[in-house]
Amino acid sequence: MKVAVVGSVNMDVVARVAHVPAPGETLLARSWSRGGGGKGANQAVAAARAAAASVAFIGAVGDDGDGQALRAGLESDGIDVTGLESAEAPTGVALISVGDDGENAIVVVAGANATASPLSPQQTAVVADADVVVAQLEIPVERVLEASRLRRPDALFVLNASPSAPFGDNGVADRLLSACDVLIVNEHELRDVARTTAADLWDAVDAVAERVGAVVVTLGSQGSIVAVGAERRSVAAFPARAVDTTGAGDTYCGVLAARLGARRDGLTIDAVADAARVAGAAAALAVGRHGAQASVPTADEVDDFLKETS
Repeated sequence: MKVAVVGSVNMDVVARVAHVPAPGETLLARSWSRGGGGKGANQAVAAARAAAASVAFIGAVGDDGDGQALRAGLESDGIDVTGLESAEAPTGVALISVGDDGENAIVVVAGANATASPLSPQQTAVVADADVVVAQLEIPVERVLEASRLRRPDALFVLNASPSAPFGDNGVADRLLSACDVLIVNEHELRDVARTTAADLWDAVDAVAERVGAVVVTLGSQGSIVAVGAERRSVAAFPARAVDTTGAGDTYCGVLAARLGARRDGLTIDAVADAARVAGAAAALAVGRHGAQASVPTADEVDDFLKETS
């Protein structure tokens, strides 16, 4: 089973602070670090490391030291980076503050991720060879839509609608929803996609579920909601002590996409709920560790955790 992830890759610069700074507040950090990040690259690492999938990554870095380091990091997880192109723009950077409670604040400078050129022949071949194509919205929407068009007819297209800003345009929203088989969103993104501020979460789930094959709504410590057709199911969260939530959602997305791709029984409620359960276990392990890609557990660790908590 092959997974192609089309998305962003950044160099994360992380400052560890007592709390996430308020507007106008200056804090002294206890420490800082640099490491691989970007929603797309994080999800690729999760699919490869935590779900033991064969993964190829499609994206762009600058011709600079950060780009070289990020490329090497992905390769170290066995990820095919023939689709990781070099752009004239510098490599993307994310500036992250992480508080003692594990919460974070992130500012992303897109850099090479904003490259909007059509997919190259090499990148097109990678997409066409995949059983599952995964994308997010930290890259130009046209590149996401192009990847969805180039996939095989029997391949799943999984969209993590994060950030959800493109859904402010009705035309773009319609094209994105019609392109994807599985939509993964958090509660805030769900309301943006559903174009509602109504208090009832289930109404928003119903509105979106009418338009895509399956919807997965992540709710942090509250677990997740899975919707397939007219069926709904809540999936409980695993207990976790949050040290750093950076990248935990991406771990969830990468594992869920890979688990769905490995099944052959279609997008049933049971299949999606089971994938959500395993993805939740991987995310629970990730929040207990520092970093984005550095926090992603191995497949053996996820299996052991599931056995211990069953």
